[in-house]
Amino acid sequence: MDNKRWDEILVADHEMIERAMDILRRTLDKLPQITSDVISMKRIIDFLLEFGDRIHNKKEEEWLFPLLIKRGIPEDGPIRVMLSEHEYERSLLDQMAIETAHINTMEKDKKAEFKKKGLEYLEIRANHIWKENDVLYAIGRKAFTEEDNAYLVDSFNGFSAGVYGEGFEQKIVSMLKEIEGGKAARTSLISNLTYEQIDAIMETLPFEVTFVDADDTVAYFNRLDREKIFVRSRSVIGRKVVKCHPGKSIDKVERIVNGFKKGELEKAEFWIDFGNDKVLIRYFPVRDAQEKYLGVLEVTQRIGDIQKLSGEKRLLD
Repeated sequence: MDNKRWDEILVADHEMIERAMDILRRTLDKLPQITSDVISMKRIIDFLLEFGDRIHNKKEEEWLFPLLIKRGIPEDGPIRVMLSEHEYERSLLDQMAIETAHINTMEKDKKAEFKKKGLEYLEIRANHIWKENDVLYAIGRKAFTEEDNAYLVDSFNGFSAGVYGEGFEQKIVSMLKEIEGGKAARTSLISNLTYEQIDAIMETLPFEVTFVDADDTVAYFNRLDREKIFVRSRSVIGRKVVKCHPGKSIDKVERIVNGFKKGELEKAEFWIDFGNDKVLIRYFPVRDAQEKYLGVLEVTQRIGDIQKLSGEKRLLD
């Protein structure tokens, strides 16, 4: 088990809950016109109740919220709001759990009511997660000591192990993957973006990236026709990566790429003095969801100004 802090554990819970919420939303989108997959619907709601409420919410209600109050956070503030929303979310899911078995025999208007409850849950839960991630947990980070962190981590993990046994994290992930149904899972948000948006994002990145595909051929670089740290033009596209480096570096490049392909390396990095600046160059293997090797990503960045940072600077200061 890795050494996550209390808030990292809760945020990781939220990410799994959101994955189940995504499946629920796509299932609800088919109602009331299309017959529902009752078994899949039941699995989704069961996961949101069993893990989302009886595990995740329990961690907050039994340990996080009381400790926040103990550290001087008013109970009548955000904690009261979170508890109220927990109760309402629980009520909606309980109602849906009962109704799921009969969903395909319901009249169309009843199916529409079922869908409305589900969408209401999704909206409330999404806002709830945002408020906790961005507001409540930030309050806790300021209020808690290292001893508090250890207490919460031990309490959370002990509780989860008491319910699911040793290796509880993997068991929860397996439950979620069963719900997602393997290929039916949408684990990427890239479909939310247009080609133009993706291109604009890549051009906006505050560093330079180059992608070399699985055949060791340069396939892409950003900042096309713009100033770059190391000069690079369209002629590099389609060239083998070893042809883009000085002869004395070729053996090192090949060792890095082969290490990535074999799974022996997860990154390679070096930094140099360049002009009046310091430049950091990093290489990362790119793999798909099934861990198939797709290529290498090179990231090049000026870091002289970053090295000079000290203290803190708040947003818009």
